[in-house]
Amino acid sequence: MAEEKKKGVVAEFQEFIMRGNVMDLAVGVIIGGAFQSIINSLVNDIIMPVISAITGGIDFNNYFISLDGNDYATLEAAKEAGGATLNYGTFITVIINFLLMAIVIFLLVRSMNKLHDKIGKKKEEAPKPVKICPYCKSEINKDATKCPHCTSDVA
Repeated sequence: MAEEKKKGVVAEFQEFIMRGNVMDLAVGVIIGGAFQSIINSLVNDIIMPVISAITGGIDFNNYFISLDGNDYATLEAAKEAGGATLNYGTFITVIINFLLMAIVIFLLVRSMNKLHDKIGKKKEEAPKPVKICPYCKSEINKDATKCPHCTSDVA
């Protein structure tokens, strides 16, 4: 009885893992990881230097509160001394990076959607000319003389 249940669970798991949804999700996660590298590079290597030049090179990472009562010149100095710190500047930097990434992803998705809509409109076909059979009320080709559903003669 236990072996039958075990085989059932294994078969059920195999069926679950081979579903299209799971495979699509796995592919999405892998591509998302690769896409994350591109977005990180765009934000860190292109956008952040421009923002840094505009703001005069403000580094929020050195905004912190020392919880041990000592004064430290930088966050690195506080960490080397083993002092406890409240790193609100690092938190601000992470929020700014998140917002920049969200804006970049939004703009990319928006442009992809516009491109998709533009291509999709070109591919739309004209609706097929149809008429309704007066006997069975089925849709039939406009040029049909006999209904394929009820075989009645239609004019």
